[in-house]
Amino acid sequence: MKMKMQVQVQATTFVSRSSSCSGPWTRGKSKKRGLRAVMAMASSELPDLSAIERVVLDIEGTTTPISFVAEVLFPYARDNVRRHLAETYASSEETRADVALLRAQVDDDLAQGVTGAVPIPLPPEGEGEAVMMLEAVAANVEAMIGADRKVTALKQLQGRVWRRGFESGELRSEVYEDVAEALRRRWRAKPYIYSSGSREAQRLIFAHTATHGDLRHHLCGFFDTTVGPKRAPASYHEIWLTLGTHHPSHILFLTDVYQEATAAKAAGLEVIISLRPGNAPLPDNHGFPTVTSFDQISI
Repeated sequence: MKMKMQVQVQATTFVSRSSSCSGPWTRGKSKKRGLRAVMAMASSELPDLSAIERVVLDIEGTTTPISFVAEVLFPYARDNVRRHLAETYASSEETRADVALLRAQVDDDLAQGVTGAVPIPLPPEGEGEAVMMLEAVAANVEAMIGADRKVTALKQLQGRVWRRGFESGELRSEVYEDVAEALRRRWRAKPYIYSSGSREAQRLIFAHTATHGDLRHHLCGFFDTTVGPKRAPASYHEIWLTLGTHHPSHILFLTDVYQEATAAKAAGLEVIISLRPGNAPLPDNHGFPTVTSFDQISI
């Protein structure tokens, strides 16, 4: 029987979708002993992961190819944001709230002299003014996407646009085969997602995979930038407090970004860096263990 559980800590909400996410953590025995032996050999330089109870996963460059995000998701949001705004602004309180949040972000950007930011007029009284306002919103969205901004206002609106694409079948996400296998069968530690994309966008990515079906029920929860920036140690400290392990080192964080790895390590988490095709190069002597596949990790 599947169980649903909602836990709210400050601005972060995550949803447990599987009965495997409830109750105390226990280490199960793998039926694939031969495979475990091979993985142990391949993972000889990894730290001892026997105490890991939770695993927190980045998406872009870790569970999903960077090329899918850069070449499919971002262009889709850029090309469809005007249609989304035009069709939903008048009738949707959700869209109006998204625009208000983006306006506040743009006001802050303008005060700081951020390149590409253009003023967004206040809510209009006439149809002509509405067109001008929504055009300014779209222009800011395009500039933010081009600069790869990791701000909540952009990510939230992007998620709304992607929702339409996924639900209509225009979009199907890519998740690495070894990731799906680890989530479905191999790993005993409870998995969570931490991404700069909104929680809604995260759920969409794992709900609508092209080759693995709906993977959401294999995930125990989702964190986004409402918990804090991914390059700030305090964000990982908050995640530890939320997940409730005895010590932060009982949480493994997997990412492709060196600065995120450094922040998580500073908060006491165990960290492994994911090496995937297209990922940015790491600094020399970065000091973190690395893997090219989740098959190398036994938790």
